[in-house]
Amino acid sequence: MSAIGMRNVAVMSVQYLHYSFDYFLSSMERCGLRNVELWGGAPHYCRLDYGTSAAAGRKVSELRRKLDERGMKVVVYTPETLAYPYSFSSPERPIRDRTVDYFAMAFDDALGLGTDHVFINSGCGLLDLPREESWKRAAESFRRICDLAERRGITLVLEQLQPYESNLVTTCADQARMLGEVGSPALQACVDVVAMEVVGERLSDFFEAMPDRIRHIHYADGDPSGHYILGDGKLPLRTYVEELERRGYSRYLTLEINDSIYWADPHASIERSTEYLRGFLPE
Repeated sequence: MSAIGMRNVAVMSVQYLHYSFDYFLSSMERCGLRNVELWGGAPHYCRLDYGTSAAAGRKVSELRRKLDERGMKVVVYTPETLAYPYSFSSPERPIRDRTVDYFAMAFDDALGLGTDHVFINSGCGLLDLPREESWKRAAESFRRICDLAERRGITLVLEQLQPYESNLVTTCADQARMLGEVGSPALQACVDVVAMEVVGERLSDFFEAMPDRIRHIHYADGDPSGHYILGDGKLPLRTYVEELERRGYSRYLTLEINDSIYWADPHASIERSTEYLRGFLPE
């Protein structure tokens, strides 16, 4: 049996940001998919909308019930942290503290949703400050978050960003360096194939630099920029799967078809991507 099949395919809910959570689940059901990477943002679920842990817990339980009723599961929880009001590297300690506290709440949310995997990225340091200063603060924030994660049994998956998004973790070398400096078993790696192609890297680079640390994949097409419908770009999507199988990867591929050109009809973007995958992936 192939190591990777449709059973490994997940969908990130962020491209449904103009639709209800129920619509997102119905779209998943119509596509025959069961694995969700839940984006922690409105209108589906934003922790900031709930003033107490009890209120947040009730909402998380409601989402979990809806998933369970359709035979679906959350495989990764992705709290929104790329922009305001969070920063791992801000020179202002209260902003970094707020970000760490937010992840403590995200761990509660993830466990309530039934997953022990939480997504994280480096964000961007202030561009008028030396990069190394921002890097050191980000690494220190990650250590604090990882201490909490270790106590809760949470695995964090750190993704590399595109250079227009960040001046911190944007390459395989950056990712490996951050994992090494943080030094926590709770911090693992997520590879975004679009960001990888933008800087001219290969999947083999990541597996060689971080053996046994690749725990998640963000999968989309591109040219190489953008996060496009599978088959609409120029990326070697089948070659990626072949490389993952050679490396013994058997976890999830999340469809991150996250481009504003698809926001009006996110279902079509996932339906077409699913059809593309069924052209070469077994069920």
